[in-house]
Amino acid sequence: MLVAANSIDQAAAALAGIAVRTPLLPAPWLEDLVGAPVRLKCENLQHAGAFKIRGAYTMMSRLSPDERARGVITYSSGNHAQAVALAARIFSVPAVVVMPTTAPAVKVAGALSLGAEVVLEGTTSTERHRKAVEIAEQRGLVMIPPFDHADIIAGQGTLACEIIDEWPDVEVVLAPVGGGGMLSGVGAYLKQQSIRRTVIGVEPEVADAMYRSKLAGAPVTIEARPTIADGLMPVRPGDLTFEHANAFVDEIVRVSDDAIRDAARAILKNSRLVVEFSGAATVAALISGAFNPQGRPTAAVLSGGNMDPATLAELVLA
Repeated sequence: MLVAANSIDQAAAALAGIAVRTPLLPAPWLEDLVGAPVRLKCENLQHAGAFKIRGAYTMMSRLSPDERARGVITYSSGNHAQAVALAARIFSVPAVVVMPTTAPAVKVAGALSLGAEVVLEGTTSTERHRKAVEIAEQRGLVMIPPFDHADIIAGQGTLACEIIDEWPDVEVVLAPVGGGGMLSGVGAYLKQQSIRRTVIGVEPEVADAMYRSKLAGAPVTIEARPTIADGLMPVRPGDLTFEHANAFVDEIVRVSDDAIRDAARAILKNSRLVVEFSGAATVAALISGAFNPQGRPTAAVLSGGNMDPATLAELVLA
């Protein structure tokens, strides 16, 4: 079933005092480029450096005490792993996170510092999912999936509540797409509030599983290819997230790695914000022309800020 707006409202109420109500910052430099009012939803300033705490905490809060006592596990490229570790610490339950062998060191260190047990496995979402299921069955742990669950979608959708509350006139919202949990929640909330609002998903050109799935009319699995946007690399959208994208998302656009890198540099230079490559995809879509807001008030979600220091140094010095 598709997530209802009231479930997202309930998640927002539960997250009060837990998640940061991140700022929605005007970006005059970007407005000049695209010819439309643009604001940046700064989830790079969220706890654990990304929007993921919204979904992880929401799902964990809705588990029974007995389920939480068993401990939890997840599989993630990094940001969801840290979010689950943080939520588990809040609830005082043990957490295991399965991350790829290629995960940025800053994300591995973040999960460890929050008290999670980290297991490194493979390079694709399929490989780490398989390992997480194996460990969950062995230890009796409860799975907190990164995107394909109603409670995760409801939690991620709470950032749309904040956007509308602060900027009622917003007409377009761009969200990056990995597995589609955040896009699903944002789309569900925005479209149930007003069908006239436009919801745009943004994917890397080489990791366009949701784009291809929308074309095919069903979830498809794509070949795993590397992209600098490590958080947007799932090779297949979830069944539930695909249904939400099909129902609530107007369009999926694709951007190149070069455009994403340029966008992260532009955000750093002009807005003084550190945004990881995955989080810069929405701005890449605007700067590159992959999406034209046609003068409409537009919010772009900056989904995370967990950039490796060495990569940040390269951006600064470039």
